[in-house]
Amino acid sequence: MTDGDQIFSGLKVLDLASFIAGPAAATILADFGADVVKVEPPGTGDPYRFFSTTPPNPVSDFNYAWQLTNRNKRSIALDLKSSGAKEVLLRLVRWADVVVVNFPPRVKASLGVTYEALAPLNPRLIYADVTGYGSEGPEADTPGFDVTAFWARTGLMQVTHDAGSPPTLPIPGIGDHATATALYAAIVTALYARASSGKGSHVSTSLIANGIWAAGTWVEGGLNGGHFFPQHDRKSPPNALLNPYQTSDNRWLLLVAAQRKDWPGFAKAIGMPQLIEDPRFSDEHLRAANAAQLVDVLDPLFAGQTLAHWKNVLSTNRVIFGVVQVATEIINDPQLVANEIVIPLDLPGKPATRTVSSPVQILGSPKVKPTVAPQLGEHGAGILKDLGFDATEIARLNDAGAVTPFGGSHD
Repeated sequence: MTDGDQIFSGLKVLDLASFIAGPAAATILADFGADVVKVEPPGTGDPYRFFSTTPPNPVSDFNYAWQLTNRNKRSIALDLKSSGAKEVLLRLVRWADVVVVNFPPRVKASLGVTYEALAPLNPRLIYADVTGYGSEGPEADTPGFDVTAFWARTGLMQVTHDAGSPPTLPIPGIGDHATATALYAAIVTALYARASSGKGSHVSTSLIANGIWAAGTWVEGGLNGGHFFPQHDRKSPPNALLNPYQTSDNRWLLLVAAQRKDWPGFAKAIGMPQLIEDPRFSDEHLRAANAAQLVDVLDPLFAGQTLAHWKNVLSTNRVIFGVVQVATEIINDPQLVANEIVIPLDLPGKPATRTVSSPVQILGSPKVKPTVAPQLGEHGAGILKDLGFDATEIARLNDAGAVTPFGGSHD
């Protein structure tokens, strides 16, 4: 799938995982030239193929989610539950440098794809394992998803909405993609170690570990006896200078003028220098104690002008803030193009579009140009030939249902 000029050209990856976190780690490897073979169950394939049609995801005629996480891969429809598939799996494991799995421990054992089962087949194999709640403990076999293990279990969902409002659903895949990047880092670390030792290893991460890592600054505070403030209430926050404010055109900006040295400059920038001498706000301790009163001052001020006005005022005076962007602004943000965060995608027979690149950039080492994500079993025959199966053996595997020949369309 590559031209041989990328960092991981020649690296062989077996993607046995489904949905997002595991496959997305393999996608980053593919972006840098790895040959990734994705194994899917016959019939419907990876359930993630249907993600784009599931509410509340954006509705599109194009299967954008599948394309994002499975570009630059080859697909084979292999029934891992079939005894006839065992020989194919064995050859794939011997072929691979890396295998990515995301089954709970009990399922891995039933399918014969545990580290203990596969490592003896290939001493150089990097076995990369991602779980919902970790591989040990009473919930090791509990299926974990982005919204349950990463968001809800770790408390992130509790603190990402304002006091008095119920938890809301985040954009699906946020935790999955963070976990995918961690798994990619673990794989690369193992490959580095293998370069000197010649031996493979077992690396792993989990959605819950990455959620706790994401929330680590506050979790660490709790572990060390820190005092937690109540859930954020923007009308009465712990810090009125680290708070969202609404403008006259119903837009929101996030004010981050949180440092003590920023206060005089901020007060002058917004045209209220009298606040500097206001005894309620004269030092950071008083501003914290009287945060609700400061919000009462700032709310009508920000609501009196448009977002464009405040962007100009705050930027000119070097006040740190962020605009809460809406969908059309996000997809047309010039920073995304300038930094190759969003890149062109050319698909045969379809209008040119764009896709989200993986977040790792290496100067002087370009990524593979993204290609169309595979249809179910699209490359099965070629993969089997690469593994040394002849035409008669391939026909036998097809007849036995171990491998489904390409023919259906699930793209």
